[in-house]
Amino acid sequence: MTSAVLAADDRSPEPFRHEAYFYAGEGQFLEGTSSFILGALEADEPVLVVVSRQKIDLLRRQLGADARDVRFEDMDDVGLNPARIIPAWTDFVAEHAGRPVSGIGEPIWAARSPAELVECQRHESLLNVAFVESAGFSLMCPYDVDSLSPEVVAEARHSHPFLKGDGLEWMSPAYPGLDELSKPFAIPLPDSPGSSVGRTYQAGSLRAVRALARREATQAGFDDAQVADVVSAVNELASNSLRHAGGWGEIRVWRTEDALICEIADDGRIDDPLAGRKRPEVDACSGRGLWMVNQLSELVQVRATPTGTTVRVHFRSPSPS
Repeated sequence: MTSAVLAADDRSPEPFRHEAYFYAGEGQFLEGTSSFILGALEADEPVLVVVSRQKIDLLRRQLGADARDVRFEDMDDVGLNPARIIPAWTDFVAEHAGRPVSGIGEPIWAARSPAELVECQRHESLLNVAFVESAGFSLMCPYDVDSLSPEVVAEARHSHPFLKGDGLEWMSPAYPGLDELSKPFAIPLPDSPGSSVGRTYQAGSLRAVRALARREATQAGFDDAQVADVVSAVNELASNSLRHAGGWGEIRVWRTEDALICEIADDGRIDDPLAGRKRPEVDACSGRGLWMVNQLSELVQVRATPTGTTVRVHFRSPSPS
């Protein structure tokens, strides 16, 4: 009886590995992430690291000459809007199709606003859905346990099937599986303030919806290009209501200290958990609306319930000159 040993190139790549790395302080961050990077480089795997500019500088110094073989991108550029992060990883995986690849992404940090934090956590869960068929992709997500709340750390155990910290690795007993993570996101949004303005709309009234958005963005001090972005996003969402929901919807707009917020609600339902996070094909007839809105704004919150869908879009207010 003989046995055959498969050559390394003939072995099936490992399934997508999504792990949370719990660290405390700069030293542990560098120890865990640099070890991960060096292991990937030794295996001749392309590596993309998406973290803050400060941590990119730390890693470059830590890695020395090896940093030349790593692609670094600033999370402020890639993932200020968390819905843009999955497309960035999708492009990276596709660029190296057929090869194992490794990545590090840290979308969650203490300075994130409460609204951003929830959407980052949703992003972390959806990574498992987006890359379930991306064998050979290994992604580490660092979490700073010194600066993040226990609740945020606990949620990381829910969104990552693999966990690492203090020199140990283990599977998360809190990970619920793809079926649960793929369900429509229904966590309630905070109520709009009494100061918000709005109106219902139906076929033939989109001009009034655009006018409302234009007026509010102008009064918020947005320049012409920013006003155009607001109007385009609102028009796209309202048009989707007329095409895919019950032919009507409601828009509400209000300002906070640092943003203009536009909300579209209708009785339609978005069932695709990755809606707005997948780059549309060039010849696609649908699927462009939420994608475009995510490209135009700093944050998009989608909530789908049995009675309808709400999309809340945040546009960062201009900085005072």
